Amino acid sequence: MEALEAALAAAYRKDFGDKQQNIKVKFDPETGDIKVWDEKEVVEDYDLEELEKSQEKMAELREMAHLENRELEEDEMKGLIRFNPKNQIMLADAKEIKKTAKIGDVLIIDLEVLGEFGRMAAQTAKQVIIQKIREAERAGVFEDFKSQEGKIVFGVIQRRDNRSGVVIVDLGKITGILPTTEQIQREHYVPGNRLPFFVQSVNMGNRGPEILLSRTNIKMVEVVFENEIPEISTGEVIIKGIARDAGSRSKVAVFTKEETIDPIGSCIGQRGSRINTIIEELGGEKIDIIHFDEKAETFIKNALAPAQVESVVLNKEEKTAAVNVKEDQFSLAIGRGGQNVRLATDLTGWKIKVVQIEGDKKEFDVEELETNEEITEKPKVVEEIQEEKMLTEEKNEEVGEEKIEEVPEVVEELKEESVEEPVETEEVINEEK
Repeated sequence: MEALEAALAAAYRKDFGDKQQNIKVKFDPETGDIKVWDEKEVVEDYDLEELEKSQEKMAELREMAHLENRELEEDEMKGLIRFNPKNQIMLADAKEIKKTAKIGDVLIIDLEVLGEFGRMAAQTAKQVIIQKIREAERAGVFEDFKSQEGKIVFGVIQRRDNRSGVVIVDLGKITGILPTTEQIQREHYVPGNRLPFFVQSVNMGNRGPEILLSRTNIKMVEVVFENEIPEISTGEVIIKGIARDAGSRSKVAVFTKEETIDPIGSCIGQRGSRINTIIEELGGEKIDIIHFDEKAETFIKNALAPAQVESVVLNKEEKTAAVNVKEDQFSLAIGRGGQNVRLATDLTGWKIKVVQIEGDKKEFDVEELETNEEITEKPKVVEEIQEEKMLTEEKNEEVGEEKIEEVPEVVEELKEESVEEPVETEEVINEEK
């Protein structure tokens, strides 16, 4: 009904009024009658001679600004009377219509339809109806997906832009964008493949909802665990921390106060059923499930699994930990490219140094890792963000069935108004290869 009334108001302005008028329409669906009125703001009375001079000066200023291809500045209009009879009415004139009128009121002036609407007015009405319907549909889609923010949705890979690397994902009613910074490096996004995505943000753009997706967000691991493990969703098992190297390996620290519940066994499931489902959703990413412990030394030992740690020496002031291991555990504690010690550092919050206590003494400090390994993302420049948005606009702006060419009048109206082998019930699910 709102769309129809807006369309009729636009048609009236087209044939019988002016586009600057605040025309309103009320449609009675039972009788088919329409009521039309104009809304004007009541302003103070102006001297007509001064008003005429101000209007002439204003016209000159507008013409000059137009020739100089610029907007008219506020300071240039200082001291001039700005009165628009299309949407304003002076107090004296307003009192002739309504005796109790006062400055600041909105005066309602009833109007009559002076004849049938012409062809252009009908076309304008059609355009407004279509635009209003599209706006309503876009708003509905936005609300649907806004509630999915921070959750997992499944989508089908539509295409990949060869120039920017951005992946367009079909989410059903709308498309989402997967920027290069949110893609797993070793993952191939083949058109037609169906994958789970983390909904990172949902915003309303000029042409409809903009859905930003991720496959690398650390929160994705948490949400997948919540979805697949009932004990986590009910709060019986608590995730105390996650460290992730997206597409390669994650460490998840779990804890429970329930003596009858094994937090690690709950995450693994019978014959590894639960953890294997999680691994598959994360694209084959290895998962280490770690016992959380309030005692830092024990937590650090657990976090460095699958390596066996002999002892941990803490420096609480600098929040560093020297971890002593035997010769055959040194490489395992560090991990390929320092991954294991880095993830353990991220998980526990302690900077870890691995020390070999047998044979030749060796040390590996997590701070020795290359800076570019620690920084996996870089800020996107404005141009890249704009490009990503443009890639989705073609589909998202066509929520309706047909693409309608917008007439200038309508634009003005709308401006207003992998599954691993079965795992054993151990703290470490995937041994370092």
